[in-house]
Amino acid sequence: MRPAAPSPSIALQARVASARVGQRAILHDLHLALPAGGWSAIVGPNGAGKSTLLRVLAGLLPCEGEVQLLGRPLAGLPTRERARQLAWLGQQEGGGEDLQVQDVVMLGRLPHRPWLAAPTRTDLDVVSQALRTMACLDLRHRRLGELSGGERQRVLLARLLAVQARVVLMDEPLAHLDPPHQADWLATVRALVAGGTTVVSVLHELNMALQADHILVVKAGRLLHFGPSRDEATHRALQAAFDHRISIHPVRGQWIALPQEAAHAD
Repeated sequence: MRPAAPSPSIALQARVASARVGQRAILHDLHLALPAGGWSAIVGPNGAGKSTLLRVLAGLLPCEGEVQLLGRPLAGLPTRERARQLAWLGQQEGGGEDLQVQDVVMLGRLPHRPWLAAPTRTDLDVVSQALRTMACLDLRHRRLGELSGGERQRVLLARLLAVQARVVLMDEPLAHLDPPHQADWLATVRALVAGGTTVVSVLHELNMALQADHILVVKAGRLLHFGPSRDEATHRALQAAFDHRISIHPVRGQWIALPQEAAHAD
């Protein structure tokens, strides 16, 4: 992975009065500023607005307000520049079922090439490295539609890496991944952050989210809390967001979330 270029101290900033899906308002009076070169996890109960928030940050859903990417209004960025600076992985993405895996991952290089230009040696090397990183190099000649859910997710993550964007947004990236590949994903995120990339992920897996640098706690379309994952205030906000049905505990130098009943079991 190439080192990220120098960036402002804030990677993404949003002031959102509201955001709607259809006629329904999902987000309300939400202000946030996500630090550059770190990993921020968005968590909250079902229906909290996590995915909607991520789509707003990606510029995929209009809102009443403004989103800034690396200090510039996201809406004003040229399409190609935005695609180079910000990479996105949504839930259950479709399309390209007949494409070979290596061609799917090569799609991540499109923002870096002139229209209809052939891949360069750099493009080929980046794609090969992304496939290796997500442990799917051996799948490169198979078609996307032939893959299992977990294999498919790893390929889509490789496509995301191939963009080499300075800001990476992922919605439920661990879907369908078994524990070893979840561990690979965590190692990849840490390597990205170490290289200066900003990572923002929506996660249902609270124990994984607790390993992020910062946590955004969302409930009923509002930002309840944003803070370091190890802070007690963040843990209290997490517990409150889930109606105190979980509790946060230190285990072997890490914080984990347990169901409240299990926390009090003998």
